[in-house]
Amino acid sequence: MQTHCVLLLDLPSSALAGIDLLSFTTTPRFRGVKNLPPGLHFVFASSDAAVSVRYGAWFYVSPGTGSPQIFIKKWDPAVEDLVAEKSQEQVLRWKANLGSLWKENLTPYRQSVPSSDTGEKDNAVEESTDWADLTSRINASLLSRICGLNPDHWSLSSASSAPQDLENIPGLESSNTLYTEKELNLLPIDLKRTWRIGATGRERTEAAQDRSWTLGDLIDNHCKAEDTRTAEEEVLGELQFCFLMVLTLNNNSCLEQWKRLLGVLLTCQRAVQPRAHLFVELLKILRMQLSHCADMEAGMFDMHDQGGGFLQPLLRKFRKTLDELEGAWTKRLVAAFEDVAEFVKDQYGWELDDSYVKHGVLELEDGERVELDVKGADEDDETGEYAPAVVDLTPEQAQRLYASNIPQIKFTEDQEEEEERDRDDMDTRY
Repeated sequence: MQTHCVLLLDLPSSALAGIDLLSFTTTPRFRGVKNLPPGLHFVFASSDAAVSVRYGAWFYVSPGTGSPQIFIKKWDPAVEDLVAEKSQEQVLRWKANLGSLWKENLTPYRQSVPSSDTGEKDNAVEESTDWADLTSRINASLLSRICGLNPDHWSLSSASSAPQDLENIPGLESSNTLYTEKELNLLPIDLKRTWRIGATGRERTEAAQDRSWTLGDLIDNHCKAEDTRTAEEEVLGELQFCFLMVLTLNNNSCLEQWKRLLGVLLTCQRAVQPRAHLFVELLKILRMQLSHCADMEAGMFDMHDQGGGFLQPLLRKFRKTLDELEGAWTKRLVAAFEDVAEFVKDQYGWELDDSYVKHGVLELEDGERVELDVKGADEDDETGEYAPAVVDLTPEQAQRLYASNIPQIKFTEDQEEEEERDRDDMDTRY
């Protein structure tokens, strides 16, 4: 029998609390969750279900037999934060009293989802293993890089942010509480500059359309892993981390980073074959995440937005990349993509290829016929976010370019006289 547990102490009455994919309103008797399975878990809380700022912490339950593992988090009302219990005396006291709490004050760990097979009004539930799949690439090393090194406790909140997402508001003092939240050390991604320093001309244009260089730079120079395969897993782990922090905390900075990561990964072309394993795993992870997008609160990411928001164009671009690849090695990659394509077609009606009508005539009920165009149907890689980059030419480059492209206009004597007469006539009229 699993006896690992997490204590969530001193929470206000009717506070919001949650663990992994479940959230609930607490009762006065609630003290925590028992029977935790091995692996990573995430607990979060807010003083009120209506309050937007939530505080959470990751912790790890080690597999194997032995004495029960007890994790103690408590609510600090002074700062309204979920913090780790640091007093060893208090830790020992709670461990000693665990027997009195076990039956009445600890709720069993369950990750359940509504069953689609039941016709009852109160939907039956079944056990879900989605949490393990959603955290498959997250590990202690990744959490320490992003959240800071804290034994048994990696914490953050809804307001935690990466430096690139902090708004530079004039007149805002650095001591303001907005800047006291934990800084997240996410991978540095700038989608406006996806080429190496010193690149010019054609190299910039190609890098703006194919972001393989950016992906390689993140893996080689910014991930903490020692080998390439583990570094690729770290990129996927950050994608999972960001998605879950949106799902549980409504963290906006993690939402933006999730979009940036997909904006890099799904626009790669040259990197697909040498990193085929990375892209197969990416598509599997994305498929699982898409099934939980409806769980996000406050419409943070509405998959039913016109045109599918930012994601549908990325998937269509990646589909074109796959169509240009050849070889037996592509089978797993294409199969993983088709799984994603089938899901978004069933759920959102997205078509990720060009086999649909972009322009046609629609007959209305009164017999009138009107021409319609599908919005964005003619967009391609040369427009919008993937447009070729505008680059600054050096004086020497500009001189050569304009000298070779601008024709030298020469006027005959008759043409010069005609131009002069036209100017005289214009002066007379005006």
